[in-house]
Amino acid sequence: MRSLTTAATGMQAQQMNVEVISNNIANMNTTAFQRQRAEFQDLIYQSVERMGASSSDAGTIVPTGVQVGLGVQAASVYRITEQGSLTQTGNRYDLAISGQGYFRVQLPSGEDAFTRAGNFAISPDGQLVTTDGFTVAPGIAIPQGARDVAINQQGQVQAIIDGQPDAQIVGQLELSTFFNEAGLEARGDNLFTETAASGAPTTGTPGSSGFGVVRQGFVETSNVNAVSEITALIQAQRAYEMNARVISASDEMLSTSSNLR
Repeated sequence: MRSLTTAATGMQAQQMNVEVISNNIANMNTTAFQRQRAEFQDLIYQSVERMGASSSDAGTIVPTGVQVGLGVQAASVYRITEQGSLTQTGNRYDLAISGQGYFRVQLPSGEDAFTRAGNFAISPDGQLVTTDGFTVAPGIAIPQGARDVAINQQGQVQAIIDGQPDAQIVGQLELSTFFNEAGLEARGDNLFTETAASGAPTTGTPGSSGFGVVRQGFVETSNVNAVSEITALIQAQRAYEMNARVISASDEMLSTSSNLR
């Protein structure tokens, strides 16, 4: 019976749906995490009688035909890139982006990665780095002896150094944007890399047209909504149960037909 395999595809689809939801819930407290949504599409149809086919010599045609669907398959896991809330931390090296854009990070391999998680720190040689020690491009070096660091909304980094009355400009942060942010490849560790789907990055100064601004002393929280995720989890669970009942019903029908005398 086709219903067995059709219901099985439904169970597999809802299993993936639950896996995506569980990942969202697991990352509720991950800095700048962007929630995902599983999307599905129907499989091909088996045409028993095609619509529009001739039904008589008089030229009449079949108005609707007979098509039987063969189930469902995963179409994509879409990343929802809306901004999360900003939480004040008071840490001078915590940076949040209010608006569009990603910080560019230089990986040890020389490849560029991108992140909105601005919980940065200072390396032993004074470089602004991520929590894994990767350099934040284009490379911001804090001078030794700096007793305070200020980063304005345009990403300009200024250091107040002992013995100097005026703040010294020590660097300029940049942001990168993409035509299709959802096309970025997640690498883990709050990092993304460019793909053919995302398009090439456009780099600019924070606060300029098309780019967000930098907020010092803040971090962006995840955009996961706990109530929405629990609701989606319940819906996925019920859909899984209904597909399981279809398999049970199909099995009973097969058992009945095989026991006919």
